[in-house]
Amino acid sequence: MTPPVLGTLESALYADDLKTALAFWQGVIGLTPFQQVPDRHIFFRVAPGQVLLVFRAQATERPPAPDARLPVPPHGARGPGHYCMAVAPNRLDDWRAHLEQRGIEIEADFHWPNGARSIYFRDPAGNSIELADPAIWDG
Repeated sequence: MTPPVLGTLESALYADDLKTALAFWQGVIGLTPFQQVPDRHIFFRVAPGQVLLVFRAQATERPPAPDARLPVPPHGARGPGHYCMAVAPNRLDDWRAHLEQRGIEIEADFHWPNGARSIYFRDPAGNSIELADPAIWDG
């Protein structure tokens, strides 16, 4: 029998320019950074028990040193990733206005067959970011 999981703890995106990523995720999206290593990563709190990791793939693709205190295996991705944040449905119009006021182009804004809504846009690294009513996964 497969042991149970508790849920998603962290998600990762990749960006070449971490200063720009910090300005976007903190300044536009409002996430709080809690750990940074220059030219390697920035970690943000999303909600209780949920973290967004933004890495520079060029730094994380390297294997850890043989004497590394935290021997995290190499990882990285090329090309745009995807990240979706849950938003209360009655706040999606507020989010759309907030993004547009900051010059963020909305790529798509639509209702799924079950009536739940998603808004898509890009972060400065080109990742596809979605704000969605959590009901997109109901039924």
